[in-house]
Amino acid sequence: MATLDLLLHPVRLRILRTFLDGHPATTAELRERLPDIPHATMYRHVAALASAGVLEVLDEKRVRGTVERRYRLSWQHAEIGPADRAAMTAEDHRKTFTAFVGGLLADFDQYLTRDPADPTADGVTYQQAALWLTDAEMAELATAIREAVTARLGRDPGPGRTRRMISLVTMPAE
Repeated sequence: MATLDLLLHPVRLRILRTFLDGHPATTAELRERLPDIPHATMYRHVAALASAGVLEVLDEKRVRGTVERRYRLSWQHAEIGPADRAAMTAEDHRKTFTAFVGGLLADFDQYLTRDPADPTADGVTYQQAALWLTDAEMAELATAIREAVTARLGRDPGPGRTRRMISLVTMPAE
């Protein structure tokens, strides 16, 4: 498990978000996707994530006298587990949720600034639903959602495919 400070750093969060679709990348590919992050900063944060096990090295090859590594996200090291969540303070949860919402806002803003942005045609949706569920029913729903999303991870880009972000928040609302 990575620490909150490691995962919640703004640059590292942006790097991690590029891996959410299940596709591996080299640091050079990350620099192409996040061109506003300086090279030295990118390498430093990728190294920190890799040394913590959050990014794992899939392979290495020699490129012009240096070693190029291909990374992928290691979900079991990137996720904050139940025991660690239970040990978090209210302020830790607030900080984590704020980072999550900040990422959503950044993604949505990036989408809206592209030309042309057509939320209706692109199937953009944001909604809430209030469900009355037991803890067991909630666990069953969460498992079904996780399985549905996981089954679709790692699909390759191609004709008719658009990279889409799926976000979910659940909480009691009383």
